[in-house]
Amino acid sequence: MRSKRFLTVAAAAVAVTLGMTACGSDSSESSDTAASETGPGAFPVTIEHAFGTTTIDEKPTRVATVNWANHEVPLALGIVPVGMAAANFGDDDNNGMLPWVEEKLEELGGETPVLFDETDGIDFEAVSDTDPDVILAAYSGLTQETYDTLSAIAPVVAFPEAPWATSWRDTILYNSMGLGMEGEGKALIADLEQQIADEVASHPGLAGKSTMFLTHVDTADLSQVSFYTAKDTRSAFFEDLGLSTPKSVAEASTGEEYSQKVSAERVDVFDDVEIIVTYG
Repeated sequence: MRSKRFLTVAAAAVAVTLGMTACGSDSSESSDTAASETGPGAFPVTIEHAFGTTTIDEKPTRVATVNWANHEVPLALGIVPVGMAAANFGDDDNNGMLPWVEEKLEELGGETPVLFDETDGIDFEAVSDTDPDVILAAYSGLTQETYDTLSAIAPVVAFPEAPWATSWRDTILYNSMGLGMEGEGKALIADLEQQIADEVASHPGLAGKSTMFLTHVDTADLSQVSFYTAKDTRSAFFEDLGLSTPKSVAEASTGEEYSQKVSAERVDVFDDVEIIVTYG
């Protein structure tokens, strides 16, 4: 009974999300200041990442992104990508875009990006057809093979260390470096950090609460509890909110995996969890 009750409560919890494009819409003043730090002679740019180094010789004018969230960085910095991954989760009207992404595109105008269908993995042909100057993938699940294939199309900005483990700060930093806009990226990070601090200050009762993030709950199969480890950027975001990582989750986060599963019969291992966040 306890296992079932645990998952029922989890399914009703509200997920906390952070949309960079929405939050970055008011950062133009700080970005103008940071642009002078970057300067006109910033290229070539060389970026070190998990697969080696990528050199971008000239400021890109045609920006493509693959996998989740990467497109939000150029959009937040005022650049409309020529192509980006279609949203396959959380899309409210089945148009392939999350609500805040759609709003930002309308605000910026310009040609609507090609939406890459990544249901069965990256569509390399579709990416190539957009003729990009750079491909942003700082937050992604690239393998050496997919990185090499994309690199034959255009310079690729890959994740710094491990797949699906890039923090939101590094996602902005690495992708903005690939655009030649590192200063603007740092200004965006600072702007978001201030917004987070202001919001956290208005909820003092949450300070220090041990919190875990369940993956989306499949009510047709309650035999397992699936959760994101402390390596995952969603769980790591809790630290920004002044929350803490439960010991049970920390002990399950020793490897590089961004998610884990335990049998529902062992749900008592999470007795130290005070708040559960999940997708509805």
